[in-house]
Amino acid sequence: MVEFMLPANSRVTRGKEWPKPEGAKDPRRFNVYRFDPDSGENPRVDIFWLDLADCGQMVLDALNKIKNEIDSTLTFRRSCREGVCGSCAFNIDGTNTLACTKPLADIRGAVNIYPLPHLPVVKDLVPDLSIPYAQYAFIRPWLQAETPVPGGERLQSPEERVHLNGLWECILCFCCQTSCPSYWWNGENGYLGPAVLLQAYRWIADTRDEATGQRLDDLDDPFRLYRCHTIMNCTNTCPKGLNPGEAIAEIKTALVRRQR
Repeated sequence: MVEFMLPANSRVTRGKEWPKPEGAKDPRRFNVYRFDPDSGENPRVDIFWLDLADCGQMVLDALNKIKNEIDSTLTFRRSCREGVCGSCAFNIDGTNTLACTKPLADIRGAVNIYPLPHLPVVKDLVPDLSIPYAQYAFIRPWLQAETPVPGGERLQSPEERVHLNGLWECILCFCCQTSCPSYWWNGENGYLGPAVLLQAYRWIADTRDEATGQRLDDLDDPFRLYRCHTIMNCTNTCPKGLNPGEAIAEIKTALVRRQR
């Protein structure tokens, strides 16, 4: 019989529990993933109790309260707190989403907060995004055009501009990327993943860009594009309501049309 063993120091253990605040009117338990690679210890889940009557409305408010008032060693990324920067993307209550836009009122019972799945963890809730960023750089996410333009400005009509709707809004939080089973197994083998492919299609769909042929050539690969099996986890989890699965389908369609 085959035995599957977790790598050394990877089994999650129970961590420290902080007591409920004295006189709490609306106590809520928060289970937070902790990992310090310098300690040599296994990852753990620490338990924090907060009084929601003395806390903000979003999960990020709770994390800030924990860091500011209970345990300053808790490590996580956050910046804009407006759902724009994508920094505070975690797995919350079993779903990848943004902590700054996830209401605590939407979560029943204990609040479980983990880093984005299937990425190396730098510390606590901070994942290593080196591979997704390198894949993003591969698609050359900038306008490529050599044709001179009178006045130095490349204009679009409203009809041309509408094709970018549902694409430009992507904030590269990588919630979709890390919810995709195909990316879990093939990300390091070349599959670019839903976030990067949506960004790739954003430039293919841009009428001002003149590198469509080269962009399609770069994506026409068994792993870079065709590891997508339309599972649609990416679309279901996107906190901005975008549809990476549709963008991937549009790339495949563009490749088919080019062969006719």
